[in-house]
Amino acid sequence: MATGSDPLKTQDVLDLFLKPANSAHAASAYSQEGTMVNYISGLVFVVLMAIGALFILPMMSQSPNSALIWLVVWGFFSWVISSAIRLAAQWEKAVIFRLGKYSSIKGPGLFCVIPLIDSVRVIDTRVLAIDIPTQQVITKDNVPVEINGVLFFKVDNAADAIIKVQDYRYAISQYAQTSLRDVIGQLTFDQLLVEREEIGKAIESTVEKDTAGWGLEVTGIRLQDVEVPEELKKMMSRQASAEREKRATITKAEGDKEAAANLAAAAKTMAESPGAMQLRTLQTIDGLGPTASNTVVLAVPINIMESLDALTGSLKAKKTE
Repeated sequence: MATGSDPLKTQDVLDLFLKPANSAHAASAYSQEGTMVNYISGLVFVVLMAIGALFILPMMSQSPNSALIWLVVWGFFSWVISSAIRLAAQWEKAVIFRLGKYSSIKGPGLFCVIPLIDSVRVIDTRVLAIDIPTQQVITKDNVPVEINGVLFFKVDNAADAIIKVQDYRYAISQYAQTSLRDVIGQLTFDQLLVEREEIGKAIESTVEKDTAGWGLEVTGIRLQDVEVPEELKKMMSRQASAEREKRATITKAEGDKEAAANLAAAAKTMAESPGAMQLRTLQTIDGLGPTASNTVVLAVPINIMESLDALTGSLKAKKTE
């Protein structure tokens, strides 16, 4: 039989209640939804146990068995009272189920529940981001591509998100994947490369329409990478190179055309002015500079050549007569 001088028995009993309670509160604090640490509940438990110890420990020397029984009862009572106090962060909503049936939504802040009767599911209402894994899709013009993206959404109605769907994160992720394949399959490869923002909006509207009753709000879907086969990449590179060469050839031809038009206009102007060609010739010679390495060739003026041609023509006409 235990005696009042046996401190191990008392410490074991205290550890039996203090450690499980603290670990239970810590485990519930970091649940799957990432709730805050509930220090208030743990503090209330410690205070209640301290108050009980003040009355029960003096009884250990007189009636150890009765003291242990009272300590166990008081520990259970303290645990029940402390478990009724809950804490939710500003971005959290607590869905209360009473005996398995939906009761209410509480939070953020401090709130109370009925111990052993109410169960609590804490939901994060911030915007969540989920990766859309790489999907193999065939476009409308039979081009195989691999596409991945990111889905942004938040919980708008915590009760619907818990009651109407088993795992809303997994479910909306699957909907996003199937919607991505459906939308991409209706577009050509060129549309996929150009209209990425419109494609994201189309996928977003499809997902939001299908998940309207789940208490979720889709805030956006963005496409990240579009992977194509290596052979198609080479073909696209050759096509881009041919397109650039085509534009360069067209630009050069337009330049030659404009240069020819300018030369024709200059020739016409010089033909109308008899001394224009001579001035142009002198300007060209002056532009060569006084460098000794330059060799200057003086051409016969055009008017002399024209006079000789006219003279030759007149002589031929006389001979013909």
